[in-house]
Amino acid sequence: MSITRFLDPKNDYAFKRIFGTERNKDILIHFINDMLEFREGQKIETVRFLKTNQDPKIASLKQSVVDVLCEDHEGRQYIVEMQVAKLPGFEKRAQYYAAKAYSSQLGVGEEYRHLKEIIFLAITDFIMFPDKPGYKSDHVILDKKTYSRDLKDFSFTFLELPKFNKGIDELESMVDKWAYFFKHARDSHKDELMQIAGAQSDGVIERAYEELERSGWTDIDMNTYEAEQKRMWDEKAVFTQKLEDAEAKGLEKGLEKGLEQGREQGLQQGREQGLQQGREQGLQQGREQGLQQGREQGLQQGREQGLQQGFEEGRREIQGLAVKNLFAAGLNITMVAKALGLSEAEIEKLRSEIL
Repeated sequence: MSITRFLDPKNDYAFKRIFGTERNKDILIHFINDMLEFREGQKIETVRFLKTNQDPKIASLKQSVVDVLCEDHEGRQYIVEMQVAKLPGFEKRAQYYAAKAYSSQLGVGEEYRHLKEIIFLAITDFIMFPDKPGYKSDHVILDKKTYSRDLKDFSFTFLELPKFNKGIDELESMVDKWAYFFKHARDSHKDELMQIAGAQSDGVIERAYEELERSGWTDIDMNTYEAEQKRMWDEKAVFTQKLEDAEAKGLEKGLEKGLEQGREQGLQQGREQGLQQGREQGLQQGREQGLQQGREQGLQQGREQGLQQGFEEGRREIQGLAVKNLFAAGLNITMVAKALGLSEAEIEKLRSEIL
């Protein structure tokens, strides 16, 4: 791996060397003014570094220590934080830091009206707000209906480096230049500094780069830097592993739940399809059986009706022949009717059929 000229400003030790030391106090002031975009007359001119450890009971944990804590000439306090690893709940941690700094301002018996504004400024090497396209966002407390800012003592500014995608030729503002510095300083070259800083530069960007020049660091400084770099990598690796474990566990649970849902849906769908197919097959079989049964019943009825009709026709023919023979023998209608057990009307009808 090639050795670069500049070190990484996202490294906690390098970050504090640039922004958290008395000799570079003017760089910090410039950075805060640039990021918060104060209007003329509101810009801070001097700062005083405060104790960053907010909770002595857990001083050994980095989570209890902010990177830079300072106050300006009006008493406003600024928390400047560089966060590389994507830790869950960082936005809550930011509010916790701000609340701790706010509550720590008052001593015993002091009045609340003496409380001063807390401004939290964070540079993150991960995306905090996926739904926001801009790489810089400013958050304040507003009235939900009027959007007036009546509660003015808290504000939060976040610089999300993964969202920053401008090249050197596209840098327009000091915010752009600082974002480029944090994201690309380690890969920058000495001859690019003038282009990065711009023609109107007051030299603050160049000075920030100079603080990162490897050649200006002692062996002790480099050992501290590299130890912090390893800690950052380890922290990222732990978080990545936890994320992968959580994803694997979530996938396993998702598969189990999906399988169960699939069974239930398949069973329901199978019932519906089976019912539909059963109806169709039952209707088809019913038609066929009904047709067959209808044929058989029709045939039976046809036979019975044909037999009955043949019997009636044969009996009628015999009666007609008898009538004919009795009249030929000289009997009158009354005698013929009596002989055959029929009425005279029926005899007349038979007689007319055979004539």
